Amino acid sequence: MSVRPARQSDAALIASIWNAIIRDTLATFTTAEKDAGALAELIEAEPHRWWVAEHAGQAVGFACFFQFRGGPGYAHSMEYTIHLGAAARGLGLGRALLGAVEAAARAEGAHSLYGGVSGANPEGQAFHERVGFERLAILPEVGRKAGQWLDLHLYHKFL
Repeated sequence: MSVRPARQSDAALIASIWNAIIRDTLATFTTAEKDAGALAELIEAEPHRWWVAEHAGQAVGFACFFQFRGGPGYAHSMEYTIHLGAAARGLGLGRALLGAVEAAARAEGAHSLYGGVSGANPEGQAFHERVGFERLAILPEVGRKAGQWLDLHLYHKFL
């Protein structure tokens, strides 16, 4: 079990994990699947912001971070994404990926880290509370997917 920086060659696997979550769950509000070529370009442009978790020699999850909102005033506030394949949950890989994101964001000069968690993802909410994030707000019915209105739980941690 390990976490390492992502490589462009990981893009297809990252897209596979992400797209399964997009298609099959309400954990993300998007319905637009990720393109491996576009992800490879993002990894190439900012390799220090992408991480992969491996278990038994296989990449089974990923994390990335990016500026929370556009504009120079937000340059020290980051938002992140973590997704694990179903078989990789409960192994500590989410915590390991988040640790890599926190260290990389801190090294880059980030002051705050934000995570948005779907109201339909109680496991993600519990994870954030276990790893020291504070829930700041619940944005009611801010997302819509599969004919359902979904709340967004916004979590925060100072670095």
